[in-house]
Amino acid sequence: MTSPNPPERKAPPKGTPFAALAADPFGPLRTRGYLKLLALAALLGVVVSAGAYGFLQAVDQIQQALYDDLPKGLGFERPPVWWPLPLLVLSGVLVALTVQYLPGNGGHQPAEGLNTKGAPPSAEIPGILLAALAGLGFGAVIGPEAPLIALGGGVALYAVRRVQPHADATTQAVVAAAGSFAAISALLGSPLIGAFLLMETAVVAGPALGVTLMPGLLAAGIGSLVFTGLGSWTGVGAGQLVIPSLPATSRPDLAQFGWALVVGIAAAFVGTGIQRLALRLQPHVNRRRLLWTPLFGLATAGLAIAYAQGTGNDSAQVLFSGQSALPDLLRHATDYTGGALTLLVVCKGIAYCLCLAAFRGGPIFPALFIGAAGGIALSNLPGLPFVAAAAMGMGAMSVALLKLPMTSVLLATLLLGADGVTVIPLVIVTVVTCHVTASRLTPPPQPKPTAAAAAAAPAGP
Repeated sequence: MTSPNPPERKAPPKGTPFAALAADPFGPLRTRGYLKLLALAALLGVVVSAGAYGFLQAVDQIQQALYDDLPKGLGFERPPVWWPLPLLVLSGVLVALTVQYLPGNGGHQPAEGLNTKGAPPSAEIPGILLAALAGLGFGAVIGPEAPLIALGGGVALYAVRRVQPHADATTQAVVAAAGSFAAISALLGSPLIGAFLLMETAVVAGPALGVTLMPGLLAAGIGSLVFTGLGSWTGVGAGQLVIPSLPATSRPDLAQFGWALVVGIAAAFVGTGIQRLALRLQPHVNRRRLLWTPLFGLATAGLAIAYAQGTGNDSAQVLFSGQSALPDLLRHATDYTGGALTLLVVCKGIAYCLCLAAFRGGPIFPALFIGAAGGIALSNLPGLPFVAAAAMGMGAMSVALLKLPMTSVLLATLLLGADGVTVIPLVIVTVVTCHVTASRLTPPPQPKPTAAAAAAAPAGP
């Protein structure tokens, strides 16, 4: 018996902005519905980016209260060396309880990469918010971008369903994406990075790509302005990644291109190792998260203490996402010995792996920090300036974890300003080398059994 024909896909209603997308990729631009969609995206860009600003400020305030104000309030001149231990254990307990008892699993699991495949329903937003604050605020080695993407998309999806309850699925997805990238537009240093991130994860191509991404680009640009305006108005930083002015670097030479291959291959092994180990640990955490999440938090704190005791540097360089510590690392790169940088990469890399498996957040900023520290450590070798080495390391570790080469190149170059423009060729070679090598190190996904194969399989006893 032949299988029944699959159901025909229903075309969007004629009154929706994307009704004519298949016949005419630029058709939506001529409709009133698309103009309304752009206006909604612009409004959401203001609202969502203001909420993202508040989220990042809340994370900063929690970190300051726990690691600065509370020790002083208890009579310590500075936090004692053991201070991160109880905080990371408590963080693990809070995250585990949130994931287990609130809807939505606390957001996507960061060991699986950066999730931009759909906005969560409104019922899952509180769990995502609480899990992110409990991890990021208490010192887990995880980034804020994934919660921001989920929260921005969830709020935008809720808004469009309230304003336009009969909107088709394409319109809802476009508005949700606009909310996501309004939330991270300034966090990544430039709305262009958010736009490229959206393009690399989009499922459409050709002229239709620009039409479907334009609301997100508009929201990202407005979101960046809102971040800047709120920071100026309140006098408080907006949590953006701001790389300081670095010494001018020379144009790349042949030796540096050779180093680009070395850095790309090395980062592929390091990044793939971190992610694959985190994915192996993740099922154990999911089965007994109230046990393993606090234990992984305790181990993360222990790694930070070991680094601080071994080098005399601040344990905060191992803790947290690395977003705030990265500018200081680059600014004072010459103050670190090769041994200290190597120990930093090892301790933060292991802590990053544990937090990817157990906590909730994003993979970008710890990868950037580890890549920069590893690149600077290699710059002690001949023929490799530290700015070029840091840029190559950031790009390579980003692509190893994100699997998004264009976004990784932009992250490593736009954040460095004029120096980034100079080293773009090196970063491209490094990112491509790392991406290809990491793809060969990662086993291909197992094909899912088809309905026919399942029907033909012998029945069990």
